[in-house]
Amino acid sequence: MATPWDATTYDRSSQPQQAWAADVIARLAGIPDDATVLDVGCGTGLVTETLLSLVPRGRVLAIDASADMVALARRRLGDRARVWCQSALDLEVDAPVDAVISTAALHWVADHDRLWPRLAAALRPGGRLEIQCGGRGNIDRVREVIDAVAEEAHPELVGWSPWVFATPEETERRMRDAGFAEIRCWLQERPTSPEDVDAFVRTSILAAHLERLPDERREAFATAVVARVGVPLDYVRLNASAVRSG
Repeated sequence: MATPWDATTYDRSSQPQQAWAADVIARLAGIPDDATVLDVGCGTGLVTETLLSLVPRGRVLAIDASADMVALARRRLGDRARVWCQSALDLEVDAPVDAVISTAALHWVADHDRLWPRLAAALRPGGRLEIQCGGRGNIDRVREVIDAVAEEAHPELVGWSPWVFATPEETERRMRDAGFAEIRCWLQERPTSPEDVDAFVRTSILAAHLERLPDERREAFATAVVARVGVPLDYVRLNASAVRSG
């Protein structure tokens, strides 16, 4: 089941995600202006909107597993991009695309062994892949706070995580097995100080945890976590660049 998102609050508080995404979009410099680009995990469409300027004569496609995110993205983008609700693990496109991009999303996908072949299948031979998501060490201090709060009053969250924070070595192996070449994977520390820490933590970090709790205990959990986290938040990004083998 997809994680439920407060898409409106996410859209308002996602400045950090947009900053990280700018680095990834820059790696697509030089892409033909008539290319077809697929945004995997498009969220509310802010990154997707930027992609439109890269391919003024091309096409932009976008998927997200959250129906609320997709609804907001469609309102933002109108008919300028094709946006639909689909899990990355079920990804299918009508025809292979020239480039796949994903920012701040793939660590929410539970099965990375299944993920990378899906991404490869969406690309034409020679097509480009540019990825950024949470990697090994991401929000370690925040996760310690979450675990401590869970131990105190929320037993259903003890030992549970909605994320896969992979290493570059694990990711490179999975990408090679999936049919990618010219692979580069690396970690990047990105200490992050959101403008609205409360909204950011609740929406960008705790969405899946809150869904797992009964309604009457969600506020107490979120308040306790927000009160204890320290800024800057200790974000670590996993980057991956590759091309689809012929």
